[in-house]
Amino acid sequence: MLLKTPLCNFGWKAPDFKLLSFDGTLHNRDSLIGPKGFLLAFICNHCPYVKAIAKNLALDSLKLEQYGIKTVAIMPNDYLSYPADNPKKMREFARKNDFHFPYLIDEKQTIAKAYKAVCTPDFFGFNADLELQYRGRLDNLIMGKGDDRVPELLNAMKMIADTNVGPKEQINSMGCSIKWN
Repeated sequence: MLLKTPLCNFGWKAPDFKLLSFDGTLHNRDSLIGPKGFLLAFICNHCPYVKAIAKNLALDSLKLEQYGIKTVAIMPNDYLSYPADNPKKMREFARKNDFHFPYLIDEKQTIAKAYKAVCTPDFFGFNADLELQYRGRLDNLIMGKGDDRVPELLNAMKMIADTNVGPKEQINSMGCSIKWN
């Protein structure tokens, strides 16, 4: 089912979390924050919307590191019902798309619920004070296709790095519904 994310709830504080990556490494929220903030992306392996943006997400997140913003991705789906999202497939997806950021498993789906994530992809851009400043789409392309890409998330996160505040105008991300268990 196709869903759109809600509008940004400016100033909402990022809940804490501790999750394992597909390789069994434990990560917590505070270890993933850059000096200027962090980008949290709820994604999965099988969603066509995520597949369409995965390479650009990886490239944009590399650029964000230069601005003091770290990226983390969380896979919230019930992978027992959707085996394409299991940890082995997460490893393959991360390698295929050149992810250099942690790709974590929200096996109990508590973090997706705490963040009120609704779809994949669902982006949350936080400033250095862990206040939500962006909840929009990655870019203006439709399913990764089109000319003259405008990297809306990258631009918003650069603004957050510079001013601690995100853009007032944001366009919702859209994607497949999270597969709740």
